[in-house]
Amino acid sequence: MENIPRLPAHRRGDLIRLGRRSGDPNTFLRFLVAARLTAGLSRNRVARQIGVAVSTVVRTAQRFARYGVDGLYDRRRSNGQRKVDDLFHQHLGAVLCGTPQDFGWERPTWTRELLCLEIERRGFLLVSPATMGRALKTICARHGRPKPIVLCPWPKQQRLARLAEIRSLVAAATTSEPVFYSDEVDIHLNPKIGPDWMLRGMQRQIVTPGKNEKHYFAGALDANSGKLSWVRGERKRSDLFCQLLWRLASEYRGARRIHIVLDNYIIHSSKITQRCVAQFGGRIVLHFLPPYCPDHNRIERVWLDLHANVTRNHRCPTMPILLKHVVAFLHAYNRRHLRKPALRHAIRVAA
Repeated sequence: MENIPRLPAHRRGDLIRLGRRSGDPNTFLRFLVAARLTAGLSRNRVARQIGVAVSTVVRTAQRFARYGVDGLYDRRRSNGQRKVDDLFHQHLGAVLCGTPQDFGWERPTWTRELLCLEIERRGFLLVSPATMGRALKTICARHGRPKPIVLCPWPKQQRLARLAEIRSLVAAATTSEPVFYSDEVDIHLNPKIGPDWMLRGMQRQIVTPGKNEKHYFAGALDANSGKLSWVRGERKRSDLFCQLLWRLASEYRGARRIHIVLDNYIIHSSKITQRCVAQFGGRIVLHFLPPYCPDHNRIERVWLDLHANVTRNHRCPTMPILLKHVVAFLHAYNRRHLRKPALRHAIRVAA
């Protein structure tokens, strides 16, 4: 047993401050253990107070008794310049903003080994894949799925101008002229397969019906109140969208004009839809987003939540059962997201 000399309170405080200044949690832990030991506490009591193993306290006591304060620091300080520092992390973050092919590699995706080689090309020392993994964790990098997109064919200025018009329209929305985001969603009996938590060595199995069935929902999200209105049908045709228009006209009888923001899908501009819109005598106005700009349609987020909570990895054997879950989710969505108490009460009464 090493004899740890007792120190006055101000010297113990100096130890704790030195540990904090190190910036390393493990180093600070050793300084904290040393400060408790120099207060005359036993090793078992120090271990209980700090929440570490007794062996950790014993090793720290041995290092402190043999080398003094220097023994409490990380011994790798004398190894020379660190391979992974803030500059290393900055370059790693810049590399992850591109793909390997942007930097002359043939592989289209990053691996830890390839990141090691690319960082070495930038003048840093070669590190191991394990060290690269820790560096990735430090900068909060994640191994996720890329998002496929299609570029808008419009010129940039034209696209930005249209999006600015829609933002101004939404900002000026009132109860007499509400603004809605509209879109359709496909419901498949064959489940969408997505990630899920499971034990190591076990792969969850999803039984699919085999022959797929489809059903469709057309929805409209009130940009002001957050209320979701929807209709459903077995075909994704113009009459489904027209049915939604009549639903909005009926639910918002007091509105002088109804503005609908939507994408350029063919059923939104077909002759059937045009004739239906004309029947309202200008009371319904359609505002089309630029092509391939789904991120600017807020209802897309609702459909994403619908898939995450209902259709992904579902185990419904028949379409009626699946649709029952979909409708229940949509009703629950309105209960959770309606911003105005009066509208929330109106939904409860209608239900």
